[in-house]
Amino acid sequence: QLQASGGGLVQPGGSLRLSCAASGFTLDYYAIGWFRQAPGKERKGVSCISSRDGSTYYADSVKGRFTISRDNAKNTVYLQMNSLKPEDTAVYYCATDPGRCSRAWYVWRTYDYWGQGTQVTVSS
Repeated sequence: QLQASGGGLVQPGGSLRLSCAASGFTLDYYAIGWFRQAPGKERKGVSCISSRDGSTYYADSVKGRFTISRDNAKNTVYLQMNSLKPEDTAVYYCATDPGRCSRAWYVWRTYDYWGQGTQVTVSS
């Protein structure tokens, strides 16, 4: 099972840290992608972190504000989100892809296993 958590309501400029925790299998061998989906819009890639070397990738819209990291000992991947904007409002999902983040890391069809999402709302 893969579970995203940590969402909530935050004011513009605020921060949140999302967690993606696995149970029943180890995340060590998987790239983990974070995606988000706003109402009526397609699911879009936010960030990806590879297994082994921990290479990271970000959508242009979040570069410099979001940081993805992993703690294999805790079997968890994190997405630290700073300087949040109203346009970051969405349901956030994490998903697995064996090995490294692929060239198409930002395409949801690349991933084979998804967790339930967590709602992030940025509003004053």
